[in-house]
Amino acid sequence: MSLKERIYQHFTDSIQTKHDAVELLAPHIETAAQTIVQSLLNSNKVLSCGNGGSAGDAQHFSSEMLNRFERERPSLPAIALSTDTSTITSIANDYSYNEIFSKQIRALGQSGDILLAYTTSGNSGNIIDAIKAAHDRDMTVITVTGKDGGQLSSLSLLSDQDIELRVPSNSTARIQETHLLITHCLCDLIDYQLFG
Repeated sequence: MSLKERIYQHFTDSIQTKHDAVELLAPHIETAAQTIVQSLLNSNKVLSCGNGGSAGDAQHFSSEMLNRFERERPSLPAIALSTDTSTITSIANDYSYNEIFSKQIRALGQSGDILLAYTTSGNSGNIIDAIKAAHDRDMTVITVTGKDGGQLSSLSLLSDQDIELRVPSNSTARIQETHLLITHCLCDLIDYQLFG
């Protein structure tokens, strides 16, 4: 396979993954956006988290909320829990890496807030602990996952009010590309519902 053919294959695979995902996830993305909007209308906020590329997705969502997405509008309350390196490294050093998000949620999360957790595999210990902490704080959890949902799914961590947006793919790259599109859909739907 030539380099050019490999490029075409990446694009083709990405398009197919997104096509498969929209068929499966559109109603769940709509529900997730409505859930976030209701939380914001109730003067609550969104806490987002993830590791690696998923940390980038969590930060991307937060920045779109705090600044703006595609239109001028008031800032919306969102905090990416993966951005404070002093807090993250002190928790990891003094306690455990698995607690880097859960300790922040216990300090910052309030009843009615949303936890938006990105995990490609569903196996991240710190995401699992974050979900448990969010439930302890009476928060709704929205997870953006892939593959088979991993431990997050097999441990039945999500409650009936929680939402899982699981990309139907086993390729980390394709899952992450689709996570970005899901993030942009959420941002657009939130803006559209709040500001017309």
